Amino acid sequence: MAAKLAPPSPAEEEALFAALSVESAAVVEQQSAWQRVRRNLSVRIGGTVLAVLVLIALLAPWLGTVDPSLFDPASRDLLPGKAGEITTLEGESLKHTFLMGSDSFGRDIYSRVIYGTQVSLIVGLATAVVALAFGIALGLCSGFLRWLDGPLMRVMDGVMAIPAILIAIALVAMWRGSLLTVVVAIAIPEIPRVTRLVRSLVLTIREEPYVEAAISLGTPTWLIMLRHILPNCVAPLVVQGTFICASGILVEAILSFLGVGLPPDIPTWGNVMAEGRAQFNEYPHNIFFPGVFLAITVLAVNMLGDGLRDTLDPKMAKRV
Repeated sequence: MAAKLAPPSPAEEEALFAALSVESAAVVEQQSAWQRVRRNLSVRIGGTVLAVLVLIALLAPWLGTVDPSLFDPASRDLLPGKAGEITTLEGESLKHTFLMGSDSFGRDIYSRVIYGTQVSLIVGLATAVVALAFGIALGLCSGFLRWLDGPLMRVMDGVMAIPAILIAIALVAMWRGSLLTVVVAIAIPEIPRVTRLVRSLVLTIREEPYVEAAISLGTPTWLIMLRHILPNCVAPLVVQGTFICASGILVEAILSFLGVGLPPDIPTWGNVMAEGRAQFNEYPHNIFFPGVFLAITVLAVNMLGDGLRDTLDPKMAKRV
């Protein structure tokens, strides 16, 4: 016969209960999404650079700039740091130091680059807003309304089959090259990508018990999509919006560089580089400075998007 185990002593029972108590358990505090975002290095760097660029855009008139449309033929093709003159609209000549040099028309490149920050940020932000607005509406309808899914997705596939830059060039060529035209032309190729993202999320979320309960209670379709489905799509859409913003800034510069974007009188980084490409060998600063601003801006937006993806995506957050 097996030997009987001796009952635990009162001291052993007390030690066992103390080990199993809730107070002695190691409680790991779960970090919120905002805390994870603030700890991410990519978000910090990208957000800081973007904040500086926004300040530059807002404070452009007070950063030692002049009217970017002013020119003086006597100050053409000056090297960075050289002093010259600039002629005002009243015909008065003012002494001015061209920190980034001047172009072939005698315009201050520094002023045009600083004011170009405003245009680039507006184009990128507006493109992201337009693409997200239409993409969310189409994606919700496609993912939740089964009868609309097939035809709508075939249209989106057709739009995605055409290169985005060709769609933008065609739309700008059809209409006048204005800020609104450029934003719409850049946003249209991005709408199918947002639509497909939202549709994939809706197809998963609509099978959740709380959505089925809302349907069984007779909740209107539009209310289900806005109250129960859309809030669960916010995190991926924020990440997608940053990438659309970066793409919009880059495509706008490409269109302006090719001469099919905004008019030359509007200072954009693409226009500044387009005007300096003919003299790039002799005066590389015409392309170098706006190119550096463009590269830094796109890199900062992409870093911000990567950091948000790493912290807001549950699969990626486990690796961080």
